[in-house]
Amino acid sequence: MEVRAVGKYLRVSSQKARLVADMVRGRKVDEALILLRYTPKKSGRLITKILRSAMANAENTSAGDLDKLYVKTITVDQGPRLKRFQPRSMGRANRIIKPSSHITVVLDEKK
Repeated sequence: MEVRAVGKYLRVSSQKARLVADMVRGRKVDEALILLRYTPKKSGRLITKILRSAMANAENTSAGDLDKLYVKTITVDQGPRLKRFQPRSMGRANRIIKPSSHITVVLDEKK
């Protein structure tokens, strides 16, 4: 039985989060958590939090044995971008775009 968890409006670029998501896709949950623990990227912490939430969802819905769970799919989609302006010299302004992303983790049981 599939279980899922979604993290929305996370303040990390989707391109940067996909680099970490590709590392854990298809791996067992324990192995994925170990990989994420030693990843020095911000998105590693965010994906760990979502992965633990999916594990808790699996435990609460009694979806089976937690030791047999693996990361079936993990998707990173773009969220809305915050647009800000930074003043520059001679009355000009530079645009600063602060991206966000939505991360979805789906766990399933290995058969």
